[in-house]
Parts: sequence; C-alpha cells; structure tokens
Amino acid sequence: MLTTRRTINVVFAALCALGAGRIAAVAGDVGPRIIDVTADQDNRFKVPKQKDPVITMKANEVAVLRITSRKGGEWDTKDGAIHTFTINALKDKGWNFRLKEGTQKYPVVAPAEPGEYLVECTVKCGKGHDDMKMKLVVTP
Repeated sequence: MLTTRRTINVVFAALCALGAGRIAAVAGDVGPRIIDVTADQDNRFKVPKQKDPVITMKANEVAVLRITSRKGGEWDTKDGAIHTFTINALKDKGWNFRLKEGTQKYPVVAPAEPGEYLVECTVKCGKGHDDMKMKLVVTP
C-alpha cells in the first residue's frame, strides 16, 4: 500500500511539473504579430504612424490583421460590406476580406514570394474609392 501511494505521488508530481512547463511555454509564446489597419470613412487605408500606408511582412510570416472599418458614403447593400481589403494576386490564398463596420481580425500568411502587392478596396465605397489603395511589401 505504501509503495502504491508513493508511486502515485511521484507520478502526480511529475505530471504537475510537466503541466507547469507547458503553462510556462504557452505564457512565453506571444503568438503572431498583430497589424492594425483602418479602412476609413474618407475612403482611405491607414496604418498607425504612417503617412503612406504599407504593411511589411517576411515571406511566409503568420500575422493577424486587425482592421477597423468606418462607413464612407456608399456600401454594398447585399451583405453590408462597407469596404474590402483585397489583394487580387493573392485572392486564392485568402487575401480578400469583406469589411463590415467595426473591428474584425483576420489571420493571414504572407506569400512565399518576396515583392510588392497592391491592396485595394473593391466595394464602391464613395468619393475617393478609386484611390483606396495601399501596399503589402514581402521581404525574404
């Protein structure tokens, strides 16, 4: 009986230590980078602290786009989208988001191929819509 209890205590202690190690590992893991973008009511994309909005990512980098959308003069009455965040060259890789008013988060993976990619709004959102563009720059 004493040997069984001792074995149970040793196993329990080992499991607790393993669990504590996992919690520490998870707590130290900060997760993917969050990139803030605003699709504004003046029909412009904006990135904090940038005059000309550009997102720079490393090839194959995983990130989360946190996009805040504000309604311009027009929007798509079918589904309520007020803007889109679209990279036509990467649509098949998930870079096509229909934005509703408010803040939404979108997980993304940067393309493997370095280069510059054009981001544009494809919803006729009002005056200035044709200039609602920005760049994604992917570095090696």
